Amino acid sequence: MEERPETELISIPATPRASTPEILTPSGQRSPRGTTHTSKDAKSWTPTSFISPRFLSPIGTPMKRVLVNMKGYLEEVGHLTKLNPQDAWLPITESRNGNAHYAAFHNLNAGIGFQALVLPVAFSFLGWSWGIISLTIAYFWQLYTLWILVQLHEAVPGKRYNRYVELAQAAFGERLGVWLALFPTVYLSAGTATALILVGGETMKLFFQIVCGPLCSSNPLTTVEWYLVFTSLCIVLSQLPNLNSIAGLSLVGAVTAITYTTMAWVLSVSQPRPPSISYEPISLPTYTTSLFSVLNAMGIIAFTFRGHNLVLEIQATMPSTFKHPAHVPSWKGAKVAYFFIAMCLFPIAIGGFWAYGNLMPSGGMLSALYAFHLHDIPRGLLAMTFLLVVFNCLSSFQIYSMPAFDSFEAGYTSRTNRPCSIWVRSGFRIFFGFVSFFIGVALPFLSSLAGLLGGLTLPVTFAYPCFMWVLIKKPTKYSFNWYFNWILGWLGVAFSLAFSIGGIWSMVNNGLKLRFFKPS
Repeated sequence: MEERPETELISIPATPRASTPEILTPSGQRSPRGTTHTSKDAKSWTPTSFISPRFLSPIGTPMKRVLVNMKGYLEEVGHLTKLNPQDAWLPITESRNGNAHYAAFHNLNAGIGFQALVLPVAFSFLGWSWGIISLTIAYFWQLYTLWILVQLHEAVPGKRYNRYVELAQAAFGERLGVWLALFPTVYLSAGTATALILVGGETMKLFFQIVCGPLCSSNPLTTVEWYLVFTSLCIVLSQLPNLNSIAGLSLVGAVTAITYTTMAWVLSVSQPRPPSISYEPISLPTYTTSLFSVLNAMGIIAFTFRGHNLVLEIQATMPSTFKHPAHVPSWKGAKVAYFFIAMCLFPIAIGGFWAYGNLMPSGGMLSALYAFHLHDIPRGLLAMTFLLVVFNCLSSFQIYSMPAFDSFEAGYTSRTNRPCSIWVRSGFRIFFGFVSFFIGVALPFLSSLAGLLGGLTLPVTFAYPCFMWVLIKKPTKYSFNWYFNWILGWLGVAFSLAFSIGGIWSMVNNGLKLRFFKPS
């Protein structure tokens, strides 16, 4: 049977719970109208549930066949979701032909990247035991909250929460949901985009130095000029219209991330270790200093598992029907992605710490390779590793910038009631790219603040999903499920505060100051 587009409305007798139309709040965020339906009602009712065997039993065979066929048709066509017409104009929901493969590509591209390269730095403060324990707990904790977000995407029949802020509004209320979720998600998107410009530009500079060597030492580009070159490439690639259209870039980002993380730890462990290496946690003069350093290291591990602010957006690109709900391919793709993420994160953390111990530079694995093995490793292999990092940063910039593009266009379409023209859309993306560039130039140390970034954005990954599950699904009070999610949520909030304090202390203790237009 031919499938109809999800945006098409099916003409059936009106029922009070068939759909929950979306409206626009003054802030431009889409949110569901207030409803008093409980989660139990939401689970038990569907638009075809009235066509049950008990209902069909007294009806004659011809009419029964008609009703059975109608039930199958309704289940095949979809959720009868009344979508906001503006969703067809916005980058995240413009195309709904995603699948499990796209979900795997996007989750891999968002879930692994430059932040994996600084994991051995965290181990140098935590040591073997606490480093491995912390990384393992964080991995399984974020995998559980990822499953929660996938399940809550369509927690209410007839309604899809296409963006993280929408789900937060449904759980915490319209105003509180925006206050709680908007800052960390925007901070994750914009902050990660800025950090990617810094990492990508600096890596391009190192790649150029490795390839050219002493032959290209006359009039080299400055660090700021390399940032500008990288930003220009990002802006060119950002002209792809929507989230599904960058699936190919996400595949490139996923493959390059897996390749360069593997190359980094393999090249490191294959070389002789420094003679003065030690695996004892870095000793610091006072107990307070050691405590804050440990908290900052755990914040680095938390920052490694960013990407949950994109889970709902990725699932929003998929078609969804009663027989084929979107959460099935979304979870399938996420499981594949996070299997490969584990195969990258654990070896690079363990292998990098084994190779360099507490001599690991604060810049992470790339800095260690450049500092310790510039003349030991073949120049071609080293250059290839740096080039793969550049490709991955270019790809990751696109998926992390997409929520910002979506917000810009949502504000424009809500005011003009028409889609963005190609010139308006290009203007928004050029503007975002150069704003990220100027922030990166003004704050050139931003890429080194992984601990602080991890602490501030930790609730998005580790705390909010647990609270959302309790407030939306409403498990039995005082049951194991109820206690488990409340405890995990409040632990996430406590860790967020502690890691943020550790990150701020580390920034102040290391003497980092604002150096406008004077990057090192």
